[in-house]
Amino acid sequence: MELYEQKVLPHLDAAYNLARWLAGNDHDAQDVAQEANLRAFRFFGSFRGENARAWLLSIVRNTFYTWLHKNRPSNTIAINEGILEIEDISVSGEAVNPPFADADAVRRAIAELPVEFREIVILREMEGFSYKEIADLADVPIGTVMSRLARARKLLQKSLTREFNPGDQ
Repeated sequence: MELYEQKVLPHLDAAYNLARWLAGNDHDAQDVAQEANLRAFRFFGSFRGENARAWLLSIVRNTFYTWLHKNRPSNTIAINEGILEIEDISVSGEAVNPPFADADAVRRAIAELPVEFREIVILREMEGFSYKEIADLADVPIGTVMSRLARARKLLQKSLTREFNPGDQ
């Protein structure tokens, strides 16, 4: 119990943060984070790594997808590669990073991302995981992580450009 408290409990905020971004609301995030914490506690004996944070967030991620399939099966969609083709015609720095961009606009844009892309953005940009750590955590090849992150960034660019330059659509 003491080892669990030392290794895992310091990362509960990160676990809740990931659950919140994936679930999209506090109530569902609390359910997912609580279930993930219970699973982590139950299976702590099988923890063999040194990175308890990545281990816990992997459990949060898996718990979320189990919860999603059970509670919102209509929210699980196959990613259509066609919608990801975003023009890259020398967009100006201001269009990508408007000087007046605010945190709420960025949060809204992230929340609109398909969950597979949103999780990669959260793990990379907010939690600071490396590509390899994300690949291990999500159990996908590193190339998939890089591809999803690039596509997520393009979708964010498109969303923020549309929000801050509505006439440029």
